[in-house]
Amino acid sequence: MKMLAAQIEAQDAIDQLFSEGQLPFKLIARKVEPIGLQEYVIRFHDSRLRSVIVAWYEGLDFKDACRVAVLQRAKELQRPLPYAMARPS
Repeated sequence: MKMLAAQIEAQDAIDQLFSEGQLPFKLIARKVEPIGLQEYVIRFHDSRLRSVIVAWYEGLDFKDACRVAVLQRAKELQRPLPYAMARPS
């Protein structure tokens, strides 16, 4: 997959998630890079979410893979810290 096309598809997926209210903040996909045979990293310049790794296989929709990866990562960020890791009052 060409990187510019991947970046456009990733941003489309992110914009849809934000407009659907599934992302609590707007993100901009600054760069999409291959990091393995079937893995890509989407890099953001945002302190809340710096990057997301996307597993993508030939024949699957890259945009859908981005949606799943970004949603999963955003949900992880919204989880409360376990009690053992919480700061003392």
